[in-house]
Amino acid sequence: MTSAAEVDLAVSVGSVRLPNPVMPASGTAGHGTELGAYVDLGGLGAVVVKSLAATPWPGNPPLRVHQTPAGMINSVGLQGPGVERWLVDDLPGLLATGARVVASIWGRSVDEYRAAADLLAEAPPGVVAVEVNLSCPNVSGHGIFAQSAPDSAAVIAATAGCGRPRWAKLTPLVTDITEVAGAVLDAGAEALTVANTVPGLAIDVETRRSHLGGGMGGLSGPAIHPIAVRAVYECRAAHPDAAIVGVGGIARGVDAVEMLLAGADAVQVGTATFADPRACAVVLDELAAWCRAHDVPRVADLTGGAHDPDR
Repeated sequence: MTSAAEVDLAVSVGSVRLPNPVMPASGTAGHGTELGAYVDLGGLGAVVVKSLAATPWPGNPPLRVHQTPAGMINSVGLQGPGVERWLVDDLPGLLATGARVVASIWGRSVDEYRAAADLLAEAPPGVVAVEVNLSCPNVSGHGIFAQSAPDSAAVIAATAGCGRPRWAKLTPLVTDITEVAGAVLDAGAEALTVANTVPGLAIDVETRRSHLGGGMGGLSGPAIHPIAVRAVYECRAAHPDAAIVGVGGIARGVDAVEMLLAGADAVQVGTATFADPRACAVVLDELAAWCRAHDVPRVADLTGGAHDPDR
């Protein structure tokens, strides 16, 4: 059995080197140090903050979150202070924890994405990457950019002004996710975040109305885990040299192992954090324990293992 000291948890997501592969998913850990009372933020691979627009955004009306039999459905609507206020009010405290920070941005148009990215150009080096959220289903307007390869590519090309690696967050709600993945990689994305929530609806049978103030929302949690694993697997098969961050229904160490074997270089923990704010640390500890029990000395060696024809 591999000893704890022998397990190398370090991974790379493109050019970004991380001490381990576990981070909170955007939208589940707040804009700053909200999880700091429960988890050593500096001990995680990175902290991905809630998606930010160039300007403040109020989000959707309540109720915003509703539990489902195998996860939850949300219609938060990307509430946030805007990039400028975040840089002043939230980022310094987050960096003070020793966390590596991945900023997440969104927009309703290519120009809005460009504006948000440009505002991050002068961010401190502790902001190691920018996740470009192309796939949130909770805002009216353009729709889901990641359902169109040309639209997704246009956004990625427009966000180069952030001056750091970009991770394109995709939706599984497409006929061929590998086509969109190829388009954003060709446009300059250094990594793929696969995948976002699946649009859904939960109806209160007493009121005969949606449980959520915004109507439809994004389904997440264990219900979508096999969908996310499939999407990661397909992206790795089609783009073997791409950096991939897997997200969707990861609540245990074995969930992370499965996602890594499908082809992810790192993983994000989302819905599980709502049930247990220590979830990221739990997943990381269980992942390390799994590696020890299975004589895996380097967690990076798991990536793409399900594609190995000799296994």
